[in-house]
Amino acid sequence: MDKKIVWIRADLLEEYDDRKSIVSSALEAGFTDIIIRAEDEQLKHLGRFNAIIYNDGDYILDGKKIGEEVVITSSKDQDFAATLAGKIENVVISTENWKIIPLENLITAFQKTITNLIVSSSNPDDAKLFLETMEVGSDGILVNISNPADLSKYAFLIEKNEPVCLNEVKITKIETLGIGDRVCIDTCSILEVGEGMLVGSQSSCLFLIASESLESEYVASRPFRVNAGAVHAYVMTSSGRTKYLSEIGSGDELLAVKSDGVARKVNVGRAKVEKRPLVLIEGECKNKKHSVILQNAETIRLCTKNSTVSVSDLKVGDCVLARIEEGGRHFGQVIDETIVEL
Repeated sequence: MDKKIVWIRADLLEEYDDRKSIVSSALEAGFTDIIIRAEDEQLKHLGRFNAIIYNDGDYILDGKKIGEEVVITSSKDQDFAATLAGKIENVVISTENWKIIPLENLITAFQKTITNLIVSSSNPDDAKLFLETMEVGSDGILVNISNPADLSKYAFLIEKNEPVCLNEVKITKIETLGIGDRVCIDTCSILEVGEGMLVGSQSSCLFLIASESLESEYVASRPFRVNAGAVHAYVMTSSGRTKYLSEIGSGDELLAVKSDGVARKVNVGRAKVEKRPLVLIEGECKNKKHSVILQNAETIRLCTKNSTVSVSDLKVGDCVLARIEEGGRHFGQVIDETIVEL
Protein backbone atom coordinates (compact mmCIF):
# COMPACT_ATOMS: atom_id res chain seq x y z
CA MET A 1 0.00 0.00 0.00
CA ASP A 2 2.99 2.23 -0.12
CA LYS A 3 2.25 5.44 -1.93
CA LYS A 4 3.59 5.55 -5.48
CA ILE A 5 5.25 8.52 -7.18
CA VAL A 6 3.47 9.89 -10.25
CA TRP A 7 5.07 12.51 -12.51
CA ILE A 8 3.07 13.97 -15.40
CA ARG A 9 4.98 15.26 -18.44
CA ALA A 10 3.49 18.51 -19.70
CA ASP A 11 6.59 19.63 -21.61
CA LEU A 12 6.45 17.46 -24.72
CA LEU A 13 3.92 19.26 -26.92
CA GLU A 14 5.02 22.10 -29.18
CA GLU A 15 2.13 24.52 -28.60
CA TYR A 16 2.06 26.43 -25.30
CA ASP A 17 -1.74 26.21 -25.05
CA ASP A 18 -1.54 22.42 -25.34
CA ARG A 19 1.04 22.23 -22.57
CA LYS A 20 -1.10 24.55 -20.44
CA SER A 21 -4.11 22.31 -21.01
CA ILE A 22 -2.22 19.27 -19.74
CA VAL A 23 -1.15 21.11 -16.58
CA SER A 24 -4.74 22.25 -15.94
CA SER A 25 -6.12 18.75 -16.49
CA ALA A 26 -3.45 17.20 -14.28
CA LEU A 27 -4.28 19.57 -11.43
CA GLU A 28 -8.01 18.91 -11.79
CA ALA A 29 -7.31 15.16 -11.65
CA GLY A 30 -5.34 15.56 -8.42
CA PHE A 31 -1.77 15.15 -9.70
CA THR A 32 0.76 17.42 -7.99
CA ASP A 33 4.12 16.51 -9.61
CA ILE A 34 4.16 17.97 -13.11
CA ILE A 35 7.07 18.39 -15.52
CA ILE A 36 7.08 21.69 -17.40
CA ARG A 37 9.49 23.58 -19.64
CA ALA A 38 11.78 26.19 -18.11
CA GLU A 39 10.12 28.86 -20.25
CA ASP A 40 6.67 27.86 -18.96
CA GLU A 41 7.19 29.14 -15.40
CA GLN A 42 3.93 31.11 -15.66
CA LEU A 43 2.05 27.81 -15.58
CA LYS A 44 2.74 27.72 -11.84
CA HIS A 45 -0.07 30.26 -11.45
CA LEU A 46 -2.63 27.63 -12.49
CA GLY A 47 -2.42 26.03 -9.06
CA ARG A 48 -0.08 24.76 -6.39
CA PHE A 49 2.09 21.90 -7.64
CA ASN A 50 5.69 20.72 -7.82
CA ALA A 51 6.97 22.20 -11.09
CA ILE A 52 9.75 19.86 -12.22
CA ILE A 53 12.00 21.03 -15.05
CA TYR A 54 13.49 18.51 -17.47
CA ASN A 55 16.92 19.59 -18.69
CA ASP A 56 19.08 17.33 -20.85
CA GLY A 57 18.40 14.15 -18.90
CA ASP A 58 18.17 15.77 -15.48
CA TYR A 59 15.03 16.55 -13.47
CA ILE A 60 15.23 19.81 -11.52
CA LEU A 61 12.94 21.04 -8.73
CA ASP A 62 13.48 24.47 -7.17
CA GLY A 63 16.98 24.61 -8.64
CA LYS A 64 18.01 21.22 -7.22
CA LYS A 65 18.59 18.06 -9.22
CA ILE A 66 16.15 15.42 -7.97
CA GLY A 67 16.45 12.82 -10.69
CA GLU A 68 18.26 11.50 -13.72
CA GLU A 69 16.95 9.81 -16.84
CA VAL A 70 18.46 6.64 -18.24
CA VAL A 71 17.35 5.56 -21.71
CA ILE A 72 17.81 1.82 -22.04
CA THR A 73 18.77 0.43 -25.43
CA SER A 74 21.03 -2.40 -24.26
CA SER A 75 22.11 -4.36 -21.19
CA LYS A 76 24.97 -1.87 -20.74
CA ASP A 77 22.41 0.88 -20.11
CA GLN A 78 20.75 -1.29 -17.49
CA ASP A 79 24.09 -1.84 -15.77
CA PHE A 80 24.68 1.92 -15.73
CA ALA A 81 21.23 2.56 -14.26
CA ALA A 82 21.98 0.08 -11.48
CA THR A 83 25.12 2.03 -10.53
CA LEU A 84 22.92 5.03 -9.68
CA ALA A 85 21.00 3.13 -7.01
CA GLY A 86 21.67 4.72 -3.64
CA LYS A 87 23.38 7.78 -5.13
CA ILE A 88 20.48 9.95 -6.27
CA GLU A 89 16.89 10.55 -5.17
CA ASN A 90 15.14 9.36 -8.35
CA VAL A 91 16.14 7.47 -11.49
CA VAL A 92 13.76 7.59 -14.44
CA ILE A 93 13.95 4.63 -16.80
CA SER A 94 12.67 4.78 -20.37
CA THR A 95 12.92 2.42 -23.31
CA GLU A 96 11.07 1.70 -26.52
CA ASN A 97 11.26 -2.04 -25.99
CA TRP A 98 10.94 -3.62 -22.54
CA LYS A 99 11.91 -6.97 -24.04
CA ILE A 100 15.49 -5.69 -24.12
CA ILE A 101 15.79 -5.93 -20.37
CA PRO A 102 13.32 -7.29 -17.81
CA LEU A 103 12.04 -4.72 -15.33
CA GLU A 104 12.54 -7.31 -12.58
CA ASN A 105 16.31 -6.82 -12.78
CA LEU A 106 16.00 -3.09 -12.15
CA ILE A 107 13.50 -3.49 -9.32
CA THR A 108 15.90 -5.89 -7.61
CA ALA A 109 18.81 -3.47 -8.02
CA PHE A 110 16.92 -0.54 -6.51
CA GLN A 111 15.16 -2.36 -3.68
CA LYS A 112 16.22 -1.31 -0.18
CA THR A 113 18.10 1.75 -1.46
CA ILE A 114 17.29 5.44 -1.01
CA THR A 115 16.72 5.79 -4.75
CA ASN A 116 13.24 5.69 -6.27
CA LEU A 117 12.89 3.75 -9.50
CA ILE A 118 10.47 5.64 -11.76
CA VAL A 119 9.43 4.05 -15.04
CA SER A 120 8.33 6.01 -18.10
CA SER A 121 4.97 4.93 -19.51
CA SER A 122 2.80 6.00 -22.43
CA ASN A 123 -0.28 3.90 -21.70
CA PRO A 124 -2.17 3.00 -18.50
CA ASP A 125 -1.94 -0.77 -18.98
CA ASP A 126 1.85 -0.63 -18.98
CA ALA A 127 1.79 1.69 -15.96
CA LYS A 128 -0.30 -0.82 -14.02
CA LEU A 129 2.05 -3.65 -14.99
CA PHE A 130 5.14 -1.68 -13.94
CA LEU A 131 3.63 -0.98 -10.51
CA GLU A 132 2.78 -4.64 -9.93
CA THR A 133 5.88 -6.42 -11.26
CA MET A 134 7.36 -8.72 -8.60
CA GLU A 135 4.50 -7.61 -6.30
CA VAL A 136 6.38 -4.51 -5.11
CA GLY A 137 6.62 -2.90 -8.56
CA SER A 138 8.47 0.27 -9.45
CA ASP A 139 8.46 3.18 -7.00
CA GLY A 140 6.67 5.42 -9.46
CA ILE A 141 5.48 6.20 -12.97
CA LEU A 142 6.40 8.99 -15.38
CA VAL A 143 3.31 9.56 -17.53
CA ASN A 144 3.94 10.69 -21.11
CA ILE A 145 0.78 12.38 -22.28
CA SER A 146 -0.26 14.14 -25.49
CA ASN A 147 -4.01 14.41 -24.96
CA PRO A 148 -5.32 15.93 -21.69
CA ALA A 149 -8.42 13.72 -21.91
CA ASP A 150 -6.21 10.65 -21.49
CA LEU A 151 -5.27 11.68 -17.95
CA SER A 152 -8.51 10.20 -16.66
CA LYS A 153 -7.18 6.77 -17.63
CA TYR A 154 -4.42 7.21 -15.05
CA ALA A 155 -6.74 8.13 -12.18
CA PHE A 156 -6.11 4.73 -10.58
CA LEU A 157 -2.55 5.85 -9.84
CA ILE A 158 -3.74 8.24 -7.14
CA GLU A 159 -7.22 6.93 -6.27
CA LYS A 160 -6.79 3.22 -5.66
CA ASN A 161 -5.17 1.41 -2.78
CA GLU A 162 -4.60 -2.29 -2.52
CA PRO A 163 -7.60 -4.10 -1.00
CA VAL A 164 -7.39 -4.63 2.74
CA CYS A 165 -7.71 -8.16 4.09
CA LEU A 166 -10.30 -8.12 6.88
CA ASN A 167 -10.96 -10.81 9.47
CA GLU A 168 -13.85 -11.40 11.81
CA VAL A 169 -13.13 -10.70 15.47
CA LYS A 170 -15.44 -12.28 18.04
CA ILE A 171 -16.40 -9.88 20.83
CA THR A 172 -15.44 -11.23 24.26
CA LYS A 173 -15.86 -8.22 26.56
CA ILE A 174 -17.67 -4.88 26.65
CA GLU A 175 -16.98 -2.55 29.56
CA THR A 176 -18.02 1.05 30.10
CA LEU A 177 -15.23 3.36 31.22
CA GLY A 178 -15.12 6.88 32.58
CA ILE A 179 -14.64 10.13 30.71
CA GLY A 180 -11.67 10.37 28.36
CA ASP A 181 -10.40 12.24 25.31
CA ARG A 182 -11.62 10.89 22.01
CA VAL A 183 -10.89 11.99 18.43
CA CYS A 184 -13.56 12.72 15.84
CA ILE A 185 -12.23 12.86 12.27
CA ASP A 186 -14.04 14.96 9.67
CA THR A 187 -12.80 14.10 6.18
CA CYS A 188 -13.00 15.96 2.89
CA SER A 189 -14.94 13.06 1.34
CA ILE A 190 -18.43 11.61 1.53
CA LEU A 191 -18.10 8.13 3.00
CA GLU A 192 -20.54 5.36 2.19
CA VAL A 193 -22.58 3.24 4.56
CA GLY A 194 -20.29 0.45 5.71
CA GLU A 195 -17.16 2.47 4.96
CA GLY A 196 -14.90 3.66 7.73
CA MET A 197 -11.39 3.70 9.17
CA LEU A 198 -9.11 1.15 10.77
CA VAL A 199 -8.55 1.94 14.45
CA GLY A 200 -7.25 -0.06 17.38
CA SER A 201 -5.41 -0.06 20.68
CA GLN A 202 -2.89 -2.51 19.21
CA SER A 203 -1.35 -2.10 15.76
CA SER A 204 -1.77 -5.86 15.31
CA CYS A 205 -5.56 -5.44 15.19
CA LEU A 206 -7.29 -2.41 13.73
CA PHE A 207 -11.09 -2.52 13.96
CA LEU A 208 -13.15 -1.13 11.09
CA ILE A 209 -15.01 1.80 12.67
CA ALA A 210 -17.92 2.92 10.50
CA SER A 211 -18.53 6.45 9.32
CA GLU A 212 -21.58 8.33 10.58
CA SER A 213 -23.37 7.77 7.27
CA LEU A 214 -26.57 6.46 8.84
CA GLU A 215 -29.19 8.76 10.29
CA SER A 216 -30.34 8.03 13.81
CA GLU A 217 -33.36 8.98 15.86
CA TYR A 218 -31.36 11.69 17.61
CA VAL A 219 -28.92 13.16 15.08
CA ALA A 220 -28.65 13.65 11.32
CA SER A 221 -26.07 11.69 9.37
CA ARG A 222 -22.56 13.07 8.99
CA PRO A 223 -21.25 10.94 6.10
CA PHE A 224 -17.89 12.72 6.08
CA ARG A 225 -17.19 11.82 9.72
CA VAL A 226 -15.62 8.93 11.60
CA ASN A 227 -15.84 9.10 15.38
CA ALA A 228 -12.62 7.18 15.65
CA GLY A 229 -11.85 6.53 19.30
CA ALA A 230 -9.58 7.40 22.20
CA VAL A 231 -6.48 9.54 21.65
CA HIS A 232 -4.03 6.68 22.27
CA ALA A 233 -5.37 4.50 19.46
CA TYR A 234 -3.68 3.80 16.15
CA VAL A 235 -5.28 4.68 12.82
CA MET A 236 -4.20 3.46 9.40
CA THR A 237 -2.91 6.07 6.92
CA SER A 238 -3.06 5.83 3.13
CA SER A 239 0.65 4.94 3.02
CA GLY A 240 0.11 1.80 5.09
CA ARG A 241 1.68 3.29 8.21
CA THR A 242 -0.15 3.96 11.44
CA LYS A 243 -0.41 7.18 13.40
CA TYR A 244 -1.80 7.95 16.83
CA LEU A 245 -5.24 9.52 16.69
CA SER A 246 -3.85 12.35 18.81
CA GLU A 247 -1.48 13.21 15.93
CA ILE A 248 -4.13 13.53 13.22
CA GLY A 249 -4.68 16.98 11.74
CA SER A 250 -5.93 18.84 8.67
CA GLY A 251 -4.45 17.61 5.41
CA ASP A 252 -3.42 14.17 6.65
CA GLU A 253 -4.13 11.29 4.28
CA LEU A 254 -5.94 8.38 5.90
CA LEU A 255 -7.28 5.11 4.54
CA ALA A 256 -11.03 4.68 4.14
CA VAL A 257 -12.05 1.03 3.93
CA LYS A 258 -15.31 -0.71 3.05
CA SER A 259 -16.48 -3.95 4.61
CA ASP A 260 -15.42 -5.83 1.45
CA GLY A 261 -11.85 -4.53 1.84
CA VAL A 262 -11.96 -1.95 -0.95
CA ALA A 263 -9.85 1.00 0.16
CA ARG A 264 -9.21 4.58 -0.91
CA LYS A 265 -7.32 7.64 0.25
CA VAL A 266 -9.20 10.44 2.02
CA ASN A 267 -7.92 13.75 3.35
CA VAL A 268 -8.65 15.04 6.83
CA GLY A 269 -10.53 18.32 6.99
CA ARG A 270 -10.27 18.60 10.76
CA ALA A 271 -9.85 16.45 13.83
CA LYS A 272 -11.64 17.26 17.07
CA VAL A 273 -10.50 16.08 20.49
CA GLU A 274 -13.32 16.19 23.04
CA LYS A 275 -14.02 14.68 26.44
CA ARG A 276 -16.64 11.95 26.12
CA PRO A 277 -17.74 8.76 27.94
CA LEU A 278 -15.80 5.77 26.67
CA VAL A 279 -16.37 2.06 26.24
CA LEU A 280 -13.77 -0.72 26.08
CA ILE A 281 -14.41 -3.39 23.46
CA GLU A 282 -12.32 -6.55 23.47
CA GLY A 283 -12.33 -9.33 20.92
CA GLU A 284 -10.50 -12.46 19.90
CA CYS A 285 -9.15 -13.63 16.55
CA LYS A 286 -6.73 -16.46 15.87
CA ASN A 287 -6.46 -17.11 19.62
CA LYS A 288 -5.22 -13.59 20.30
CA LYS A 289 -6.98 -10.85 22.26
CA HIS A 290 -7.41 -7.37 20.84
CA SER A 291 -9.16 -4.18 21.93
CA VAL A 292 -10.35 -0.75 20.96
CA ILE A 293 -11.74 2.09 23.08
CA LEU A 294 -14.56 4.10 21.51
CA GLN A 295 -17.00 6.79 22.54
CA ASN A 296 -19.99 5.29 24.32
CA ALA A 297 -22.76 6.57 22.05
CA GLU A 298 -25.31 4.91 19.79
CA THR A 299 -23.97 6.76 16.72
CA ILE A 300 -20.65 4.91 17.00
CA ARG A 301 -20.77 1.77 14.90
CA LEU A 302 -18.45 -1.07 13.97
CA CYS A 303 -18.56 -2.77 10.59
CA THR A 304 -19.66 -6.37 10.18
CA LYS A 305 -19.65 -8.56 7.08
CA ASN A 306 -23.09 -7.45 5.95
CA SER A 307 -23.91 -4.36 7.99
CA THR A 308 -22.82 -2.21 10.93
CA VAL A 309 -23.60 -2.47 14.63
CA SER A 310 -23.84 0.31 17.21
CA VAL A 311 -21.69 0.04 20.33
CA SER A 312 -24.93 0.40 22.29
CA ASP A 313 -26.31 -2.76 20.62
CA LEU A 314 -23.07 -4.75 20.51
CA LYS A 315 -23.11 -8.02 22.47
CA VAL A 316 -20.51 -10.54 23.57
CA GLY A 317 -20.37 -13.20 20.86
CA ASP A 318 -20.99 -10.77 17.99
CA CYS A 319 -18.43 -10.69 15.18
CA VAL A 320 -17.01 -7.46 13.74
CA LEU A 321 -14.40 -6.77 11.07
CA ALA A 322 -10.76 -5.89 11.70
CA ARG A 323 -7.38 -5.93 10.00
CA ILE A 324 -5.06 -8.46 11.65
CA GLU A 325 -1.31 -8.07 11.30
CA GLU A 326 1.66 -10.13 12.48
CA GLY A 327 4.88 -8.58 13.79
CA GLY A 328 5.18 -5.08 15.21
CA ARG A 329 5.53 -1.44 14.27
CA HIS A 330 8.11 1.22 15.10
CA PHE A 331 7.14 4.86 14.48
CA GLY A 332 4.19 3.53 12.46
CA GLN A 333 6.34 1.40 10.15
CA VAL A 334 5.99 -2.39 9.99
CA ILE A 335 9.05 -4.14 11.42
CA ASP A 336 10.01 -7.80 11.66
CA GLU A 337 10.02 -8.00 15.44
CA THR A 338 7.88 -9.64 18.08
CA ILE A 339 5.99 -6.98 20.04
CA VAL A 340 3.23 -7.77 22.53
CA GLU A 341 0.70 -4.97 23.12
CA LEU A 342 -1.82 -5.56 25.89
